[in-house]
Amino acid sequence: MNPLHRPVRMHIASVGVSKFCFLFSLAFCGLLLLLIPTLQPPARQVDLPQPRPQVRPAKAGSSQHAGDPAVSAPAETDSSTELQRSSAGQGRSIKTEGIREDLSSPKRGMDSKRGALPKGKGSRPSGSRSRDLLELKDIFIAVKTTRKYHKSRLELLIQTWISQALEQTYIFTDGEDKELRMRTGANIINTNCSAAHTRQALCCKMSVEYDKFIESQKKWFCHVDDDNYVILPSLLRLLSSYHHSQDVYLGRPSLDHPIEAAERVKSDGLVSVKFWFATGGAGFCISRGLALKMSPWASLGNFISTAEKIRLPDDCTIGYIIEALLEVTLTHTHLFHSHLENLQKLPTDTVLEQVTLSFGGFDNRRNVVSIVGGFTLAEDPTRFKTVHCLLYPDTDWCPQLEHRRRH
Repeated sequence: MNPLHRPVRMHIASVGVSKFCFLFSLAFCGLLLLLIPTLQPPARQVDLPQPRPQVRPAKAGSSQHAGDPAVSAPAETDSSTELQRSSAGQGRSIKTEGIREDLSSPKRGMDSKRGALPKGKGSRPSGSRSRDLLELKDIFIAVKTTRKYHKSRLELLIQTWISQALEQTYIFTDGEDKELRMRTGANIINTNCSAAHTRQALCCKMSVEYDKFIESQKKWFCHVDDDNYVILPSLLRLLSSYHHSQDVYLGRPSLDHPIEAAERVKSDGLVSVKFWFATGGAGFCISRGLALKMSPWASLGNFISTAEKIRLPDDCTIGYIIEALLEVTLTHTHLFHSHLENLQKLPTDTVLEQVTLSFGGFDNRRNVVSIVGGFTLAEDPTRFKTVHCLLYPDTDWCPQLEHRRRH
């Protein structure tokens, strides 16, 4: 072998070994990269929050005979009861909401006349008590009246309970009364509706009430008539047990069975529909969340055309929209009262716990609550002044305050 060729061969052999080592290193590094994830300790398991199940409003329960209400068994953790009523073979559940003197520790075992009844299933989420931090300014109180009752009825309301909620109360009438507006500072709204007591005139006023409430941005819409006294602390406590974003329709039916109406779905077609409604004569309240859902059938004059489909008055149309169209169940409360019931049967010691009171009409003027105070029946035939002075004894015209001034 030529000695000159020996260094060349040794150099080539050296290069080959270096190349092999380099490739082996690359392969080893790649293998390490693949094994690193498997060599790490297992990741700590984190408990993710579970989604809350959605609870739908309670539907109709078992059917009962017409006119024979049945009260479901009281639940220990709830504060109202669900009544199962039916008419003509159709069942519909009515939830009964009671008032509690202390929301943090509700009393149990009180009867329906006192108002605090165990609560059944409703539209509120199960297992939670979602309540509003509610103030009086959050409530829109609509009073329906007519021009001829401004002096005989309306002035009494302005003198009594409206004086305690002047900014929250809106009076819907059918005639201008600038003198009363200037003298009392009341929010009097002339609807320009007819003064006749017809279903068209009543629905016209209710349509304006609804639109004004939506504009107000308030949390609750409560409607009463000009023969109602509203006990404001009770109203505030009742509504505070709900949340305004939920579907809440509170009131008292005047019937013991659902009303049946012929729904005009086409120009020549009729469909029978049944639903509960809260009588406007006792008053009713609707949450803002539910009121917004009523908009397609109630806003901007649609309420009047909706009423024409069933040809029923304003309070019936409210029930039709909520129960028949939106399928939200009326929450029945015994705390609302109209002149259609026997008001003298209301226990005297529960009068100030109610939400609304009323008085008899022309046919039965003696139908008033039995309550004793500083006024005689001749001085206070509606008993509204007596109730007011028991609630607000520092009112300047109350007999108790006048008696203290003399002595």
